[in-house]
Amino acid sequence: MATTPAAVGVTFDRSFPASLVTEFAREVDGKVDELWLIEDCFYTTAPPLAAAALAVTEELRVGLGILPAVARTAAVTAMEIATLSSLAPGRVIGGIGHGVQSWMGQMGVRPASPLTALTEVLDAVRALLAGERLTVQGRYVTLQDVQLEHLPDPVPPVLAGIRGPKSMAVAGRSADGVLVADSAGPGFIPIAREQAGSPANFQVSVFAPLITAPTRREAYTLASGWLADQLDAPTASLTAAPFYAELASRYETGGTEALVEVPADWWAELGAIGTLDDAAAHLAALEQAGADAVMFVPAPDPAVARDQLADVIRLADR
Repeated sequence: MATTPAAVGVTFDRSFPASLVTEFAREVDGKVDELWLIEDCFYTTAPPLAAAALAVTEELRVGLGILPAVARTAAVTAMEIATLSSLAPGRVIGGIGHGVQSWMGQMGVRPASPLTALTEVLDAVRALLAGERLTVQGRYVTLQDVQLEHLPDPVPPVLAGIRGPKSMAVAGRSADGVLVADSAGPGFIPIAREQAGSPANFQVSVFAPLITAPTRREAYTLASGWLADQLDAPTASLTAAPFYAELASRYETGGTEALVEVPADWWAELGAIGTLDDAAAHLAALEQAGADAVMFVPAPDPAVARDQLADVIRLADR
């Protein structure tokens, strides 16, 4: 059976100045499929960045990655997604997640049950975007006879940006798909679908770190700090890797320097890391595993990221 090509795109880092978003969007419009705008506390917010990106492009799909479920009311989140969709029909992808709970605590909105909050918000936002009139008295979502006046056509998908198996199950029930990040390699794609309950027409999108150099050794040296950060706070996708225990042991005994020496096939699972050919092979492996979209995550340095856009365009033009 032939593998369906994945959509290919790039992320816009949370630390980038907002003024750069139009430059990045123009550069990749018509050359890659998607641009995902990273919203994290307390940096920039995704909806205004998305409006700017959509205004200067013709083809590019723009993703909101990821709106914390409780940072806005469900009605306002739906209104923002619908408004953006009216600006550029068919070119907006919603994204909603738990948000980092310590940040939610700093804002005074940390839910006692993040799973319940995410479920209620996803259900309400998707229903409102579909044109339903809602009256809801939930634990975290309260709506009284609410219906959007400007309905998006087509209705944009809403992905859940989550990690653990319980959250993945929520995504399978209440979202159009899932966005997985943090070293989620090809081996994790079928795990994610299974944890989500294998629903029909469920989209799996992946954020893949892009760390390339002329030689693997140079790339692995560059990537060792990133991998050390991942191991300091391992996610479900990382711990699911078959080599995780040995990888963690090497890091514990040898530190960051030991990570440069881990096998090439481990790096191939962790991200688009190595030469540009290795990055292309990682993309192909994600496609083969069933990923619907792959967003390459460039360096957090704007100058480096600008140069990496050319590599993302090459990878998309395969």
